[in-house]
Parts: sequence; C-alpha cells; structure tokens
Amino acid sequence: MQERLNYQQASPEAFKAMLHTEHQVHKSGLQESLLELVKSRASQINGCAWCLDMHTKDARARGETEQRLYLLPVWREARCYTERERAALAWTEAVTQIAATHDVSDEAYEQARAHFDEKALVDLTLAIIAINGWNRMNVAFRTTVGDYVSPHARAG
Repeated sequence: MQERLNYQQASPEAFKAMLHTEHQVHKSGLQESLLELVKSRASQINGCAWCLDMHTKDARARGETEQRLYLLPVWREARCYTERERAALAWTEAVTQIAATHDVSDEAYEQARAHFDEKALVDLTLAIIAINGWNRMNVAFRTTVGDYVSPHARAG
C-alpha cells in the first residue's frame, strides 16, 4: 500500500498532542514491558501494521521473548503471561473493542482492579486510548511499514 500522507508533517500540532499523551503514559510508572504487550495487542486487534512493527521491535529490544510475542493473539491459552499481564490484556481488548460492544464488562473491570489500583488502571486506560489513536492515524493514512528501528536496540 502507498502512504496517503505524512500526518506528522501535515499537522505538527496534532502530532505533538499525540506525543504529549504518549509521554504521560511513559511517566505513569507502568512497566515498559507491560506497555509493549498492551500496545502490540491493541495494534493486532486494530490491524495496524506500523504500530505492530514498532512495538514488537521495541519489546524485543527490551528483552521480550519471541514466544510471548507470537502467542499474544492467543494469550488466554498461553501460560507464559503473568496474572497482571492477563488482566491488562483483557482490559486492553475490552477498551479497544468498545465501539463494537458498547460496554466493558464487569468481569474485565474486576480482573483489572485485582491487579491495578485506581491510578494505575486510569493510566493503563490512557495507554490503551493512546495506542488506539496511533493505530487509527497509521491505518487511516497508510503509514509505510518496516523501516522502524528501535531506539532501545543494542548497537553492534
């Protein structure tokens, strides 16, 4: 697919607003490894190749295993995720699919609350909102995929 437009160049102000939200997510105290799983799972659901490329590269550069990345679409059946990660992934799916379901189940909320205090759950939800926004920008404008290099990758 051919890129429709470069949204960063077309509206630097919109891009800065998105980055501001992203910076807030990273200041929240949530583990970077958890955030990469959440961002990767939301990007899978939304079909965002650019974000999936970015976040799986960042996850691997930060030490994530190939197996856990490969099993992410079927995390419920895989035993390699912690209970906290499972709660975050369930919350990610529920919030990401809210347009289709018009609800986030009590079960997903209770599972998330068992592992995240109020602040952490709000911060996790902001992370999900942010990645869904990035997904929509990249899918809508068909951002060219494959050239991303993680800043966390080891040199050499």
